This record gives sequence, structure tokens and C-alpha cells, in this order.
Amino acid sequence: MNICIYGAGAIGTIFAVRLAQCGANISVIARNDSFQAIAEKGVGLDQPDTPRIFAEVAAATSLADLPEQDMIISAVKQPAIAEIARLIAPHISASTQIVLAMNGVPWWFLDNLAGAPDDTILRTLDPDGNLRQLLPTSQIIGAVIHMSSFVAEPGVACLRAGNKIILGRPGRKIDMALEACASLCKQAGFEVETSAFIQKDIWFKLWGNMTMNPISALTRTTTDRILDDKLVHQFVCDIMTEAKDIGAQLGIEIDTTPQERNKLTRKLGAMRTSMLQDIEAGRTLEVDALLGGVSEIADKLGYQAHHISILYGLTRLLADAQQPH
Repeated sequence: MNICIYGAGAIGTIFAVRLAQCGANISVIARNDSFQAIAEKGVGLDQPDTPRIFAEVAAATSLADLPEQDMIISAVKQPAIAEIARLIAPHISASTQIVLAMNGVPWWFLDNLAGAPDDTILRTLDPDGNLRQLLPTSQIIGAVIHMSSFVAEPGVACLRAGNKIILGRPGRKIDMALEACASLCKQAGFEVETSAFIQKDIWFKLWGNMTMNPISALTRTTTDRILDDKLVHQFVCDIMTEAKDIGAQLGIEIDTTPQERNKLTRKLGAMRTSMLQDIEAGRTLEVDALLGGVSEIADKLGYQAHHISILYGLTRLLADAQQPH
């Protein structure tokens, strides 16, 4: 089976190592130092209480350099998706499965959703409105990743905690291709769940990420300090309440409270979120996937999401200041 991993960050590298060990023919699209490292020694993975392991894969800079792929796993962040979709589109067939492992709201989130507004195009995520033509929704498998990881060095990922992947179709169906993907991931050592309502799984993970990530980047602090500050914790709960209301209008019910959800986050200790790591490293921030898409959905539904709008505006300014001018 030919599988291409698009993106050599932590999650992409973990997929590459694990799937290569299952015997799949793995190629990794990478750039610069990551491409050089993978070409020379393959991909590596550090895991708790386990010696570093390496797997041999093919390093490439473009899908044009590779044979036809049965599956493409995109492990890039939302700001890069539009360009990546344009590069992937010419190299997919009607049977190619496209697994999207990304945080936040994807551009196809409102597809096949019972409570969706008539206009399902999210312009914050799909400015030209053409991503569905490039990557058909029917071939997409959404992946919700519950793992804490980072890049230890080019071509090497470190998995700190978690091992769970939730896989599902936007169309609320579990078909043979989805089951095959889930089975392969199980063979690769992941804890896998197939979902008949992947949008709900995406929204629930987003429920925590949409506050902890941007607030940690804005304040340069860890999640424990955010939740231990009474005023900031209340702001977090206000945002989560708005997001819960928006989800309910879409048919996505969350049967817990913000306070109960935050207790789980607090037990994880002093977490340095991915957006905090991105701001410190000078990388582009995932603002629209975490906040912009939610704000746009609220507007489409006629819901006044005041607290979400405040955090979105502040984080958008931060992201703009992060970019070279």
C-alpha cells in the first residue's frame, strides 16, 4: 500500500514511523533540514521508556516525484492547507483516501451537518471557496488526534503522552475505506476509534483548544496558570459557553460544563500548548482553525459570540505581528 505523509512535523513523523513498521510503502513530503535528515536516515520516534526507533521511508519534496498513492495523510496546520490542497489535487484519483490530521474547524465542517446554515463555505478557512473541488468531501477522512508530541530534531518526533486517533467521514457513515484506514492505524499501534459523527469529536476537542491555545500564546504562560487565575478562568468559561451554544444549534450537544472540562485540563499540569510553542519559535499561528471558523459559524447562525470575537480579534493581531513585514 502506497501512503504519502504530507508534512514532517511531530504528528506526520509519528504516522510515518508507525505505518512504515507495518510494512506500508511510506513516502514523506518534507522540506529543508527535515528532507535532508529523512533522506539520510529515515524517520525516528522517541516514546516514553522506549529506545529511539527509526524507520526507512522515501523522502520527497513533491507528490509529482512519487507513484500513485492509495492514501495521503495531511499533517500540516490549517494556514498551509489551501496551498497544500492545490499541490495534492492533481495527484489524487477517485479512490485516493485523504486523511486530514489537523486541529480546529476544517473547511468541510458544515458539510452533511443537519443544523448547518444554507451557506456552508467558511471563507476564513476556504477564501476562494474551491477546496471541495480540489479535495472532494467524499474522499476525506477527518482525524482527531489526542497525542502530545513535538519535534525533537529534524526527522525525529517525541511522543510524550496520548495515543488516540478518532477517524470519521463528514457524511456520518462508516464505510469500508474508513474501516480499512482504522484497521491499518490499529496495526500501527494507535488506539483508534471510528466515529459516525466526526464533527462532534472535532468540536469537543476544539472546546478546550480554542481557549487554552490562544490565551497561552497571548500571555506566554502554561495552562495551569491560566486556569488558576480566577478572572482568566471565567473568561475561558464564557467562551466555552458560547461555543457550546453554537454547537447545540448545529446539532452538536456537549453534555458537560466548561468547569468540568477544565478540571480535566488542570489535572494535566503545566502544559505548554502548541500555539505557545509556535509563538516562541516564530511560526505561523492556527488562528482561523481554532477561532476564525467558529466566529464565522456564529455569524452565519446569527449568534452573538462576544467573548469568542474578543479572543479572535486579539489572537489575530498577535498572529499578524508574528509575520515578517
